[in-house]
Amino acid sequence: MARYTLVIGTRNWSSWSLRPYMALRHTGQPFETALVRLRVKESPTTRETILPHSPSGKVPVLKIEDADETMTVWDSLAIIETLAERHPEAGLLPADARARAMARSYAAEMHSGFPDVRDQLGMEFARSLPMPELRDATKEQVARILEAWTRALENYGLDGGFLFGRFSIADCMYAPVVSRFTTYGIAVPDIVKGYMDRIWALPAMQEWKRGAEEEVAAGLS
Repeated sequence: MARYTLVIGTRNWSSWSLRPYMALRHTGQPFETALVRLRVKESPTTRETILPHSPSGKVPVLKIEDADETMTVWDSLAIIETLAERHPEAGLLPADARARAMARSYAAEMHSGFPDVRDQLGMEFARSLPMPELRDATKEQVARILEAWTRALENYGLDGGFLFGRFSIADCMYAPVVSRFTTYGIAVPDIVKGYMDRIWALPAMQEWKRGAEEEVAAGLS
């Protein structure tokens, strides 16, 4: 059995770390986490602390130790795709070819897009905050996310309740957005509210929430 170690950033802030955490937790495989505090400016800086783990100098990082090899995978989407490949029984990639292609498209769009949402609705997992005055670009991106979620849920969500029925790579990638929309009280249609409630109730999200709350209480974020 492979030994997994997931190097993550501060839970209250690190949306990129949450994504592969959700995937790894969904596989049911045992794993360890190694926490690196973010936004540390004094020596050693956050980047200097991460570099021994990853050449990118960024979290998350997945370390895989097998009997005959050791491998390091960085970048959220690469980690999730690797886990989906190594553990097909987890169903992170839908069995249906069309749904699988769509789930990959959703994951990739989240990975590369929505810069204004990231900027104006920063992840504060353990906090509730007033919504700022949103720029037009942010409003358009929020609307695009809601439209995409609604379409997936209407077409695939009846069998399992997630974006493509069963929990998939798309849900991993959008879990931090569920957090952001909750933190800032974004108004959503009922079908999306039900989806967000299902994501929020997952054991992995609740574990992450407890960790983020502990960080906030300790003044670490």
